[in-house]
Amino acid sequence: MSEERAERHQLLHSGYVAVVGKPNVGKSTLMNRILGEKIAIVSPKPQTTRLRQLGIYTAPDVQAIFVDTPGIHQPRHKLGKFMVEVARAALNDADVILFVCDLTTLPDDDDARVAAMIREAIRVPVVLALNKLDLLEPEQVIPHVEAYRALMPEADWESLSAANGDGVPALLRRVIEKLPPGPLYYPEDQLSTSALREIAAEIVREKVLLNLEQEVPHAVAVEVEEFAERSPTLTYIRVVIYVERDSQKGILIGRGGAMLKKIGSEARADLEHLLGTQVYLEPWVKVLKNWRQDERLLARLGYKLRPQ
Repeated sequence: MSEERAERHQLLHSGYVAVVGKPNVGKSTLMNRILGEKIAIVSPKPQTTRLRQLGIYTAPDVQAIFVDTPGIHQPRHKLGKFMVEVARAALNDADVILFVCDLTTLPDDDDARVAAMIREAIRVPVVLALNKLDLLEPEQVIPHVEAYRALMPEADWESLSAANGDGVPALLRRVIEKLPPGPLYYPEDQLSTSALREIAAEIVREKVLLNLEQEVPHAVAVEVEEFAERSPTLTYIRVVIYVERDSQKGILIGRGGAMLKKIGSEARADLEHLLGTQVYLEPWVKVLKNWRQDERLLARLGYKLRPQ
């Protein structure tokens, strides 16, 4: 390590920032906005995020590792229980907690549940990210801000719009100033720790979420069976999209295969942008009955519950 790099290594402030909140408040959108790249998938449906997703922000003298987490909610199945455990673990490992709230509504039981979980975690600085400011009527701003601040009176806060970026730089400054001195955990040009296979699976799942309604998207899991560079200009990806019932399989495939083709086409466009090559994407749909309630199947798909 050069003397200049060693000195910079010594002066760095760094740490892990747990991005938490109830479902559908804009956690993934906010992390993508901070990083300037799409790292986490986004959809208007709650519980889009299932696994913790690291996004690495590096600037002179700072490295903030944002940990995007599933929305904290009252789980109705073992997958939901796993998702809440992921968020809880991120809280316990954090150097700073970023509590994201939806300013368009007043706090509800889920927001109170998140606040209680934060208070139970290891005590570290908390910043409230009061999101979706762009969607509020002017007369709503003050009462809604005050209601959320009352949940965590000791926390720093910033109102913002992750969708258009207003207030995000100020929020980022508040987070950075709370990071402890620490090392450079990751190379300066690295944005995520996710493997390309994992990102490919999530991109396909995002397109399912965006194109289908009702219960079907939440019953979907995606597994990459093969990911191969066939040539410098062509990547082959075979994915299996699992659903829980035969009726869901029919909806996902669509009449004459139209829905599956649409999902595949949209996913392929994103993958080609990500990989910088042409992509041959081969999607299959299979039924894996009641996988969200089966711990063995959950573990196989990467959602492994910790022993109680």
